[in-house]
Amino acid sequence: MTSTPEHGNGATPADRAMLTLKGVTAGYGGGDVLKGVSLTVQRGEIMCIVGPNGAGKSTLLATISGTLRARKGAITFDGASLVGLPPRQILAKGLVLIPQAHSLFPEMTVRENVQMGAFTLRDRELVRQRLQAIEEMFPLVRERAKDKAGSLSGGQQRLVELARSLMLDPSLIVLDEPSIGLDPPTRRTVFRMIRQMNEQGRTLLLVEQNARAGLKISTRGMVLDNGTVRLTGTGREILEHPEIGSLYLGGAASIRSS
Repeated sequence: MTSTPEHGNGATPADRAMLTLKGVTAGYGGGDVLKGVSLTVQRGEIMCIVGPNGAGKSTLLATISGTLRARKGAITFDGASLVGLPPRQILAKGLVLIPQAHSLFPEMTVRENVQMGAFTLRDRELVRQRLQAIEEMFPLVRERAKDKAGSLSGGQQRLVELARSLMLDPSLIVLDEPSIGLDPPTRRTVFRMIRQMNEQGRTLLLVEQNARAGLKISTRGMVLDNGTVRLTGTGREILEHPEIGSLYLGGAASIRSS
């Protein structure tokens, strides 16, 4: 099954493509984890990648963000190749990765951590304006501005990481397991903020271990299995696909009622 979202104003899929992978093979040492992966992320959507442990999901994000180099294949972002570029150059192009592990500096304040997201900017007034807008969107950043980041709960730290990612006004935000380790109420808050960021025009690509929750908020999804693409479609199509539901999601019937 494949699925393509509707394109308004006469735009073609190629016009809307922000990130494109074609036949990407990559791995560690002598072994390939990704085996010819092809993927397109369209502008303005939330794309969710799901699959079993060891499928290659985090390896895929590492390859996109430049921390791992593809051995074969092409990766283009806004029409320019990313293959071989270091992470800093990829970041400068507008692609921000929020890793699975918490990445805040615990001894720095919340505000200092958020400001670190703009470390490549030299315009102090622009930094101030963006921080002000982020504090309006994430009240936690304003309320806990002077507290050390290490004093926050895991869910609060994840929200600050989301806030920090906006300081460079990225075109694409890539999230690796954003809900991992979070209790259900905090997970819902994180997903609500992801949806809000998308409603404000952000494009997001996420790997999510809570497949049902991730696919429910996503425009499209992809199932990765053993380093290959098993299925692509809308989030709903993947959630309701009987074979995928049985293999990865605990049954399609329970998905519909959850």
